[in-house]
Amino acid sequence: MKTADPELMRAINRFHVMDAIRRSGSISRVEISEQTELSPTTVSAITAALLEDGLVIPRQVAPAPDQVRGRPRIMLELNPAAASVCGAKLAPNKITIAITNFQADVLGTVSIPIRVDRQPATVILDLVEDGVRSCIEAAGLQVEDINSLCLGVPGIVERASGICRYSPIFSERNLKLGLDLQERLKVPTTVESDVNLITLAEQWFGHGRDLSDFLVVSIEHTIGLGIVHAGELFRGANGLSPDLGDLIVSPIGSIGNGSRPGRLSGIASTTAILSAAAVLARGTPQEKLLRGTRGMEHAVSLAQAGDERISEIFEEAGRALGIAIANLITLFAPPKVILAGSALQAGDLLLKPLRDAVQAGTPETISGVTEIVVHESSDDTWARGAAALTLRDLYGAPWGTTGPAKKR
Repeated sequence: MKTADPELMRAINRFHVMDAIRRSGSISRVEISEQTELSPTTVSAITAALLEDGLVIPRQVAPAPDQVRGRPRIMLELNPAAASVCGAKLAPNKITIAITNFQADVLGTVSIPIRVDRQPATVILDLVEDGVRSCIEAAGLQVEDINSLCLGVPGIVERASGICRYSPIFSERNLKLGLDLQERLKVPTTVESDVNLITLAEQWFGHGRDLSDFLVVSIEHTIGLGIVHAGELFRGANGLSPDLGDLIVSPIGSIGNGSRPGRLSGIASTTAILSAAAVLARGTPQEKLLRGTRGMEHAVSLAQAGDERISEIFEEAGRALGIAIANLITLFAPPKVILAGSALQAGDLLLKPLRDAVQAGTPETISGVTEIVVHESSDDTWARGAAALTLRDLYGAPWGTTGPAKKR
């Protein structure tokens, strides 16, 4: 019978100790042992190494008032200064950069308004580089202080190579974004799909904190799908992130006559919603507003003011999303599907038909298994996800060990 690799087991145990400290904020060695079911001796050895490496700091807690004797308890916490992570996120109308510490607290952000989809990749990388340097300086740090840089991009990303295979905000394909940024800044760089950053933030800090399985559906310029299974982020073949927007939801004609099927992104992405609304408003002052940077906000206002045609666009988008999510529930039966993205500012205009379609499309045998929850809007959620991605590697955990520590 094969025995476990000792180095692998040590790495796994180290990760679970670090994760227990992160989850609790402040915790004693005894509590770590109880949570992870590791022996007190193992916990003591691991925490001693973490203290020596400066990844963890001790804090004394005075005895309780009713405790006459006894030494102060020693609580362990992550050392915020142990590492610094820079995250950058590309969206159709802006570049956002953030700096986080070892606890994934956001220390500062920089936002650069620009139509990313109208610029070549080299220009965007120039702006990302300048924004990163500016954000680092504003946080009182130097580039040499940054342990890792993570770039979030909508579309299909091959994380292992740092290549963006496809993104709707770039006209070019197979962009070596990770290598280019790493050469510019001399900082280890990873590239990840933006929905996976939100998914990791949900796993570490949000609705998926205590779950080993859940899905995230992000409704933006693209419709992204984040999958956590058995505590691990699923990326697909060759590490390629799946794109839910490619899901076929309305076949038109047949392959034989050359007709193309309708994909979810063509109905329910923010681009599709606003394009349809702008067509209805063609030739009026509303068209320019709908095509502007605050187009979604304007479309919602028109629908709420009684424009039934705009309301029908939201209803069709919500229904298509609901059908797609019902299929995901049928396949995965997750305890939660978390909705995120700028399209959610439409509220019940989008969510009511979505929920109705999910209810109608979910088989009775698994009805009630899945809860649909809406991600609380926060501009820095993705940045905490970027920190989670890179800090997880700094914790020293092998892939496949990211699930919450459980009683075994």
